[in-house]
Amino acid sequence: MGSSVLSLLVLGAVAVFLILRLRGVLGTREGFEKPPIPTQSKRQIERGGPDFEVIEGGPDRDITDHVPEDGDAAKALAAMKTVDNSFSVGEFLEGARGAYEMILMSFERGDLKSIEPFLSEDVFETFATVVDMRADKGLTVEANFIGVREINMNDAQFDTRTKEAELTVRFVGELTSVVRDEAGDIVEGNPTEIKRQRDTWTFARKMGTDDPNWQLVATGG
Repeated sequence: MGSSVLSLLVLGAVAVFLILRLRGVLGTREGFEKPPIPTQSKRQIERGGPDFEVIEGGPDRDITDHVPEDGDAAKALAAMKTVDNSFSVGEFLEGARGAYEMILMSFERGDLKSIEPFLSEDVFETFATVVDMRADKGLTVEANFIGVREINMNDAQFDTRTKEAELTVRFVGELTSVVRDEAGDIVEGNPTEIKRQRDTWTFARKMGTDDPNWQLVATGG
């Protein structure tokens, strides 16, 4: 077997390993042929401040628009609001939409320094391991973010003792992405094919503090 053929086989094996590693970190991707459809949040926030609609003990639509009214997640969100009355679920999800694009594309480009404050130590180290592996193998990722097709609140948890809040969000994003080797040849992906990226991310914050920023503490598909 010629050395050039052997090199191609080794590069192919490396690319497959990295693809599987990326899926473990950021979720799964699948082909998507339809054009992107603009999405909107379930509620458009048209005025400043939290969008509460509690009328004489009625349901808070800022909560029930996103999670079942009688579920544990709704109770956790209500408890968060008692500690931090500026907290709004709708505003959080809009912020999470922007954070998703920023973190995802910074990871794809290998630029982790700019997003380090928004990542927990464990998530940062996991991302850094993948970025370092790509660099060691001479692989680069070229990605173009199309948009967020879906965003939904999956779960909410709140520790009333520590005031630690965790919100789990399900994203379906759309992007184009290719992996290139040191010679610039594409070893995975298609620059014109729109892919769906499915991710479930958990953000955490201590409520009632001066720091309004949420950190990404867990990722999954």
